Amino acid sequence: MAIREIDLLQGTLDLLILQTLSRGPNHGYGIAQRIRQLSDDVLRIEEGSLYPALYRLEQQRLIDSEWRVTENNRKAKVYELTRKGRTAGRAELDGWQPTHRITSLRDQPTRPNSFRFNHTYTAGDCC
Repeated sequence: MAIREIDLLQGTLDLLILQTLSRGPNHGYGIAQRIRQLSDDVLRIEEGSLYPALYRLEQQRLIDSEWRVTENNRKAKVYELTRKGRTAGRAELDGWQPTHRITSLRDQPTRPNSFRFNHTYTAGDCC
């Protein structure tokens, strides 16, 4: 796989994998390609990050795997969410969305006459 362009935190990679598998079973290369596609080619997950994460999620019983024959008539290990994984993925996504909304605000251009905070808070400002 390509050189990593963005270092992903372990939990973020786990969430990306769980969300990718929520669309249906997939093999490792397919998971990496789907993440890359959905991120407009920004996130490139290396094998050295992906497969340890898949193993970790399998050990946590969030995903299951089995060897299957692909449409190209090749054997591949296919990963699928468990019920526990589906629940965990939803919970993680719910916790991530407010953070995403906050961090995405910094990327929006400031409009004239928009409200801005101009105060730096110090320890003495509270209570």
